[in-house]
Amino acid sequence: MSRRSGILEFAVLGLLRESPMHGYELRKRLNTSLGVFRAFSYGTLYPCLKTLVANGWLIEEPGATPEDALAAPLAGRRAKIVYRLTAEGKEHFEELLSQTGPDAYEDEHFAARFAFFGQTSRDVRMRVLEGRRSRLEERLEKMRASLARTRERLDDYTLELQRHGMESVEREVRWLNELIESERAGRDVKGSASEGSAQHDSTSGEAGGLPRHRDSSRPDPSDDTTT
Repeated sequence: MSRRSGILEFAVLGLLRESPMHGYELRKRLNTSLGVFRAFSYGTLYPCLKTLVANGWLIEEPGATPEDALAAPLAGRRAKIVYRLTAEGKEHFEELLSQTGPDAYEDEHFAARFAFFGQTSRDVRMRVLEGRRSRLEERLEKMRASLARTRERLDDYTLELQRHGMESVEREVRWLNELIESERAGRDVKGSASEGSAQHDSTSGEAGGLPRHRDSSRPDPSDDTTT
């Protein structure tokens, strides 16, 4: 399995864990909710769904609304198929959620993992956040060293592009520091106002820790500038 297909399967399982959906709804959610999937086709999604069905992690169900039921025979089209997570699929997704290896905090996979932090236990969230921060700090050190070696040979525009890349990484590190601090403090996502409003299941662990941001500078985890 390629890394890209593995990310897609993870995201599909996570979305279907929230509720059953048909392919169009899944594609829309992947496009709008998860930046890493801003542009991909049904030709990518449906083979993934078929693989998950073959593995026993999803089942296909007829899902036509009354309007669809009337329109389908007239148009000569089949009713839409709804995909539902099986018990085995839920167990597999929870196993994926518990993983904290390098794939969990590399650029593309981190964005998908972060999107499902609400379903992830706090200790796993902490390991993923700390792994991501460590990886970016290593990247930042290399960028600074490279800039120091080549500064005199770069024109103004290339130098500015290098600085922009460094600032993007520095901004994400600051954001990760805030998240890690909040996780350690055990602050809830929405603060005290949300006390008792969110009931987590057995996979979500303790209440999460998104910080209250003082401005809107929080980076998108899928921002290409961090790659």
